[in-house]
Amino acid sequence: MGGASGKSGHRVWRNARLATMAEGAAGLGIVEKGAVVARDGLIVYAGPEADMPLAAGQGAETVDCVGRWITPGLIDCHTHLVYAGNRANEFEMRLAGATYEEVARAGGGIVSSVKSLRAASEDELVAQTLPRLDALMAEGVTTVEVKSGYGLDADSEKKSLRAARRLADERPVTIRTACLAAHALPPEAKGDKDAFIDLVAGTILPQVAADNLADAVDGFCEGIAFSPEQMARVFDKAKALGLPVKLHADQLSNLHGAALAARYGALSADHLEYTDEEGAAAMAKAGTVATILPGAYYFIRETKKPPVDLFRRHGVKMAVATDSNPGTSPLTSLLLTMNMAATLFGMTVDECLAGVTREAARALGLLDKTGTLEAGKSADLAIWDIERPAELVYRMGFNPLHARTWRGQ
Repeated sequence: MGGASGKSGHRVWRNARLATMAEGAAGLGIVEKGAVVARDGLIVYAGPEADMPLAAGQGAETVDCVGRWITPGLIDCHTHLVYAGNRANEFEMRLAGATYEEVARAGGGIVSSVKSLRAASEDELVAQTLPRLDALMAEGVTTVEVKSGYGLDADSEKKSLRAARRLADERPVTIRTACLAAHALPPEAKGDKDAFIDLVAGTILPQVAADNLADAVDGFCEGIAFSPEQMARVFDKAKALGLPVKLHADQLSNLHGAALAARYGALSADHLEYTDEEGAAAMAKAGTVATILPGAYYFIRETKKPPVDLFRRHGVKMAVATDSNPGTSPLTSLLLTMNMAATLFGMTVDECLAGVTREAARALGLLDKTGTLEAGKSADLAIWDIERPAELVYRMGFNPLHARTWRGQ
């Protein structure tokens, strides 16, 4: 199933089983004897093969899927994919008994990633990131969100975001970017968080927006990072610049970050281990997606689980993502991430699969373009050698991807 030549490909995938993930459909929106038709990179029909309009398939290149399953292309809606070097040495130190404080004193933590990113050229960043992107794409990922946050000054944040944008020129994938300048305090800030937030809101965000480098603005609302009041200043500026917001919230403590995100109509609030009922209710009302990140929970040996039952009860939509980053989630497998979400947090197969397709698209503000198999959406497909969708969540370290299609190619 190689890519069709030319942009205006007209193709039919027939004899397939579909998990359409369509909103309002029961379960995964399964169609047993299904077909998908794509023209000019968009789906024109997805449903029972018997109901396919004759005109839709006329003159199309036909692909016989021999009973394989088709899902929407997978979406990793929370990554920090662009970084330089790695932090394997800190991992080793911690395993040998070093505390986080000792690691930080040895130049570790986010600050070490800041040092590495500032020293790297834009070309080096792209070159180092591509293998991580390739690993995600090899598992059927067609859309990836990439956050900055290891630059922490205007030039380095812009360099990071330019490198992220360039990934889309290097690979057939949709890249969304988020400016996470309010991620941590750089060494030169000398502990003055308010002055740094002034820099983020007054200088970094306007420059990033002027160069059209970010699709959203993110921040880290936590005791070790920034207060809700400081994040509100960043969000006010983002709104003034016409950029949607999202938030790393309630990961290590409950600072009511989920409620803050909801108040600003955030696309998503992410991590959420300590979110309370008030926060969940606010998110539901605002339509803010809860992005569940089991990789970080696992890697830093957290014990407090996100309140999945609370989110279900309030009808909060849940996405699932790798949080791929050098310090707390060096994970580049969305399939393994689904298994973790199910095993560690008790999410169902349907929730996990919706979490890396439809709800991940919603968390990026892209649900009108991708995330389900429906007419009018981008022809982003993953075709799998499986007997049932549960296998995608059940297996660990096994990749049953048969073919990946992005915009019909």
